[in-house]
Parts: sequence; C-alpha cells; structure tokens
Amino acid sequence: MTFIPPLADLSLRAQVAQMVVVRASGYLYDRQIQYPAWEPPQNTLKHWLKDWGVGGVILVGGSAVEAAERCRQLQSWATIPLLLAADIEEGVGQRFSGATQFPPPAALGAIAQKNRERAVDLARAMGASTAAEALAIGLNWVLAPVVDVNNNPANPVINVRAFGEEPDIVSTLATAFIQGARAYPVLTTAKHFPGHGDTATDSHLELPVIPHDRDRLQAIEWPPFVAAIAAGVDTVMSAHVHLPALDAERPATLSSQILTGILRQEMGFNGLIVTDALVMGAIANTYGTAEAAVKAVEAGADILLMPLDPPAAIEAVVAAVESGRISPERIQASVNRIQSTKARLQPLALQLDYFQTTPAVEVTTAIAQESMERAGQALQPVTSGVNCLIVDDALDASFLNRTCPALTLPPTWGFRQRLVIDQQTPLTMIEGLPSEPTLLQVFSRGNPFRGKAGLSAPAIATLERLQTQNQLAGLVVYGSPYAYRKIAQHLHPDVPRVFSYGHYSSAQGLALECLVQGIA
Repeated sequence: MTFIPPLADLSLRAQVAQMVVVRASGYLYDRQIQYPAWEPPQNTLKHWLKDWGVGGVILVGGSAVEAAERCRQLQSWATIPLLLAADIEEGVGQRFSGATQFPPPAALGAIAQKNRERAVDLARAMGASTAAEALAIGLNWVLAPVVDVNNNPANPVINVRAFGEEPDIVSTLATAFIQGARAYPVLTTAKHFPGHGDTATDSHLELPVIPHDRDRLQAIEWPPFVAAIAAGVDTVMSAHVHLPALDAERPATLSSQILTGILRQEMGFNGLIVTDALVMGAIANTYGTAEAAVKAVEAGADILLMPLDPPAAIEAVVAAVESGRISPERIQASVNRIQSTKARLQPLALQLDYFQTTPAVEVTTAIAQESMERAGQALQPVTSGVNCLIVDDALDASFLNRTCPALTLPPTWGFRQRLVIDQQTPLTMIEGLPSEPTLLQVFSRGNPFRGKAGLSAPAIATLERLQTQNQLAGLVVYGSPYAYRKIAQHLHPDVPRVFSYGHYSSAQGLALECLVQGIA
C-alpha cells in the first residue's frame, strides 16, 4: 500500500486538493482526447496530480487494456494514492471497450416485476462483476448504483439508468448491487441525492426545479437512499436540482440543509459526499468554478467532482478558509474521511486475466433475455426490403459497427437496403423513402445534453409514414420502454415487435432472433 501522509503533514492547499477529483481521458495520448473542454492534455494532468496533489481522477473512454495502463500511469504520477473512478452503471464495458456491458438497470426492474428474487440475484451478480472488472483494470471507485426513482417518463437524465419507478424495487435492487460489489475493495456510490427521478429538465444544461414537499420525498425519493446507506454504500452523490421545500435559495449540491442537515445528520450517512460534476450547466451557468466549489464545501461535500478549472477551485476554497468563511476543521473532517477511505483500498490491482474467466457474460445474457418484451407475429422474410435504423446521432452511434447484428442479420432475411436516420435527417427526405417492406430498428433512451427524452421528429415521421403505407414489416426498440410503449400502442396487433433494454451487439442479436423466431 502506498504511503498516505498524516493530515498534519499536509498544507492547507494540499488538504483541499485531496478533495478534488478531475476528469481525464482513458486514452493514453493527447491526440485521442475526445472532450478537450473537460479532459486536460497529458502535461496538465500530470501537473495537477504531481504538483497540486489532486485526490482523484474520473476516467472516460478507451479500451479496458488502455484504461489499465492509464490507471497505472496516473497512480505513478500521484504523491498520495488516487481515487480512480468511472461512471459504470451498466458495467465497465459501458465506458471501456472489451469489458462487460450490462443492460441498463431498468432491465432488472422489469424482471423484478415478474420475479423479485431472480432480479435480486442478477443485481447482486451485476454489482459483483462490475466491481471485479473495475478492480481488474485499476479502478477503485464505482460511480453506481443510481438509486433515483424514475417516476417521470420524460426524464432525459435518469430514465433507464434507474432500477425502476417504485421505491421498494429500487431499494431492493440497489441494495443487492451494493452487496455484490462489497465483495471487492472498491467504493460504491448512491446517486443522486435527494432524488433526480421526477424531472423533465436536463441538469447538464440547466437547473431542474422539483416542487415536492418533505412528505412526498420521504415516501418516494428517499427510501432507496436510506436502504443504500443501510447496505453500506461508501459514497453518496448530490443532485444538481433545486427543491424549494428544503432550501429556498440553493440547489441540493450547494445546500447545507440538504447535504449536512438531511443526509449527514438525519440519515446518519458517515461516508463520502461527492458532488455531481461541477461543469454541468445546472451549477456552472450560475455559480462558476470558484464560488461553486466554496459553496459545495460549505454545504458539506467532501469531494468536488470535475470543477472546470481545478487549480482555481482549490485556490478559492483555500482563500475561503484563510478569510474565515470556512473553518479549517471543516476541511480536516473531509480529508480525514478521504484518507480513511483510501487506506482500505488497493491503489492498483491489475488483473486483466479476469476478463477471460468472468461469469459476467452469462449474467448479461440472462438480464437481456429475461427483460425483453415481445408481441405480434414472427417476422417474415422478404425478397426485397429496407433495414431502417433510427438513432440520435449517426456519427456517435458506438453500438453500430459493420459486424453488429443490427446490420448483419436483416440482410439474411431479405432486408438488404440500409437506411440510417438521425436527428439531423430532414423530414422531406423521409417522405421520399423507398416504398418497400421495412424493418424498423429504433435506438432510443434518455438523452443527456439533448435536453429531452422520447422519440425524435424524424423517428415519429418515419413510423407514421410506414404505418400509413402498410410497409412496417417489424419493429425493434432498443433502450427506452417509454418510447416502446408509445410506439406499440399505435401498432396493429399483428406487427412483429420486440423491446430490448440493451443497445450493444449481444442485445441486438437476442432481440432480432426473438423477432424472427417468434419467441415469447
């Protein structure tokens, strides 16, 4: 275990730096950086870790092998062991190719509606596999599970990231996920407190306002957090939402009434409180880097996640302590929690051979199969037809490649023409589509940064045209059960249709097999 210096040996600036987690690309080279506004170049990142002493890094992108090398590199630059985190709510493969990607948590909620015990077993296995694969590539902090209750179908932020729409199901499955993950020395995270499930506003873009009173929050939003705390969750992430009933002025991330008063004191949470990303519009647009960091610490946050300018955030908090606005003891309390947490982690535990023996693939298949919905007749082969795929952004559809089943299987059934439609497709082009039997595959789920959930205008226009001309040979919807239900209620009952929570290749194969074979 790398040495963790006593608190007394750290300067004020070094203490505050331990409270900061920065974002970095999982790729190894600067030319591979995909989000330059958020992911610093190599020299800057090394400077933040080595000279400033920031406490952790959240990684996005690259393969599992690259991420493993990246974790090794980052730990070698740090003077104090790092927290290395990733948003891997759907498995390590969600962010790092080559690892396992599970269907979204809502798939487990669907299974729980039919067989609660089976869903619990799968959620526990999903938590264990996610933690094991994270550890295998050097991550020690799993930013999951989402414990929000997604009771708003128009929610573009949470949506299928949640286990469901009912507090008891979310509580039960979140608990099972945490219990599974706790078999490994990695941290888990319940998010987003005090609840982000009932909003149609995207906090990546602007601040959602939730009008509920405490009685409603205690009945719906808070039980899963209470359950997660009882299950031993290590960290709780704040939500960038404004609840006037709890704090008339400040959003939850910056509210001492919410983070300290309710989460820390009323609910008795003793672990790490981490903000959601401070670069998100809900906070950054109003408060900026410096003031957001100071207010979050005042509110009770132990970790400042992704400030846009980490050195500026550190200096702002230091200045607030030196001016008397924040007490030194407040900083020391957070750093003590961070240090005690790091002391029980392995800073680096690369075990890449784990991927050759993991049972996660079987768990993934079971979740995908048991959560699928099917109706209508079996898909009938045609002599000539169109394979029409609707996606949000054709240039960023990582789930589509030349070997994926969504592209390779339909031609074997006669749907040889290929058409891809996205948000940018003019509606006038849709009117001129070929008049042939069409297999429609819709990839739709909650869409952060797009600002809304649900079907796009091109998707709606395409569906209406195919139905009007009686050309819809079959339908597969991947991702959002809300989109599927909206489409299905307008279809003729005989139209073959399948819904799958998963987007990735194996989920595509299972869904299409189900469609063509008529497997219920």
